[in-house]
Amino acid sequence: MPRQPRIDIPGLLQHVIVRGIERRNIFRNNTDRRDFVDRLSTLLIETDTDCYAWAMIPNHFHLLLKPKGCELKHFMRRLLTGYAVNFNKRHRRSGHLFQNRYKSIVCEEDTYLLKSGDIIPIMQ
Repeated sequence: MPRQPRIDIPGLLQHVIVRGIERRNIFRNNTDRRDFVDRLSTLLIETDTDCYAWAMIPNHFHLLLKPKGCELKHFMRRLLTGYAVNFNKRHRRSGHLFQNRYKSIVCEEDTYLLKSGDIIPIMQ
């Protein structure tokens, strides 16, 4: 059965979850974490995307994103491909880093955020 298409419209608040293949660590050290945060920060600015929250766990990460200047799929392709290429070079490995495709959940802003008047993006 084919997978369902994503709702991917600029301006939607989305909770994104990405896990390492076989639940392996995708952040092994501070260099990995720094590379990911630097790449994320740069893309947020380049694509006019707001990031309201993020969490990096050794084998996965969560992002609460609101893309305004592009579709989420373009943002995620650049983030995941660039990070995986650098990770593989740094750790002398090859192959996939992430398990399946990323998961994205469209969020109602009022449910996910306390007060819409108090929203301040963490990164822009």
